[in-house]
Amino acid sequence: MTTTSTIDPAHRPHLGLPKLVWALAATHFVGRAGGVVRSFLVLYLTQAQHLSPATAGAVVAAVGLGDIGSQLLGGWLGDRIGRRNTMLAGFLGGAAALTALGSADSLPGIWVAAVGAGLTLELFRPAGSAAVADLPAPQRIRAFGLLYWAANLGFSVAGVTAGVLAKHGYGLLFWINVLASLAAALIVWRRVPETRPAGSARMRQALLPVVRRDRLMIAMMAVHVGYFTLFLQTFTTLPLLMTAGGLGPATYGAVLTLNGIAVVALQPVAVRLLAGRNAHAVSAVSMLLVGLGAALGAVSHGTAGFAGSVLIWTLGQIGIAVRFGDTFAGLAPAELRGGYLGLASATWSIGAVLGPLAGTALLELAGATGLGVACAIGGIVLFAAQRALGPALRRRTAAHD
Repeated sequence: MTTTSTIDPAHRPHLGLPKLVWALAATHFVGRAGGVVRSFLVLYLTQAQHLSPATAGAVVAAVGLGDIGSQLLGGWLGDRIGRRNTMLAGFLGGAAALTALGSADSLPGIWVAAVGAGLTLELFRPAGSAAVADLPAPQRIRAFGLLYWAANLGFSVAGVTAGVLAKHGYGLLFWINVLASLAAALIVWRRVPETRPAGSARMRQALLPVVRRDRLMIAMMAVHVGYFTLFLQTFTTLPLLMTAGGLGPATYGAVLTLNGIAVVALQPVAVRLLAGRNAHAVSAVSMLLVGLGAALGAVSHGTAGFAGSVLIWTLGQIGIAVRFGDTFAGLAPAELRGGYLGLASATWSIGAVLGPLAGTALLELAGATGLGVACAIGGIVLFAAQRALGPALRRRTAAHD
């Protein structure tokens, strides 16, 4: 059965954006504000479950492995059964998976639950992104920006509360996260209409053959896998570096909160400043900043140094986020938006697998200095690669215009 859009044009938008976007922003805020487990997972595994740093890093990577399937499945389901149903399945499934992960008392059980959490917790992202991509093109950058802003406002709340609550036991963090997933599901159920274009399921081409012929999409995915590997390793190595420097979970939570606060304060400004600029130039400079910021964090020794590194790579993170969804949405055929955005989101998930593995391995084998050198080189290489894709991106944009 074909699902048609239920957005009522008579419903006037708020601040130039449809009510759908504000409902999605609410789910992002609630999900991130209550999403307190993932940032503290490596500390839970090493301190509460007494796993080695390398094993804990591998378990965090298992969550990322589940994420890969989640993004691909979320994009596919978003085009097949609709954006709304896919988001509901993700939030409800995530609540169940987190309950299992927090209750697991054996390593095999932890592994299975970790993969399950990754497979469900991010299922909503490609479906939600596809719903935004279904909007008229002029609204997309602001809509994607609002979702990102809401998520980071929630993330800043999570950083403060989780650092304090972790003192009372990590089990409490799991229950908060479960309740947040259920609350997000309720918002979707009550407030998010279906947006999948009428007839898209019938007209849908097979995703894989289309993407195989789209060399620009493949190249963009490869560059973003590298970027997210570099970026996401910081969330595994940073707490280990700070712990080695004698700083506790509360300090780590406070430093990490700077990331969310900076995004909340600067991202709306960044949307206005960067929306009209070349996407490839914005992305290239942003990737370089992330590499340099991560390098600084690897060689820092005190709270000020770690905080400075977070602020530097946060500037790069903001730059990527401003144009990420809109750029990939512009690459996608209308009937394959969910699939393309699922693949784009999967680059984040692949980075979530490779980042913890690469970061912890480098830290263990080469020490903090070796990790810092690798991060700086990675940022430079990504800058050059993204700049090289500029002409092709301009031609694609001109063709779509």
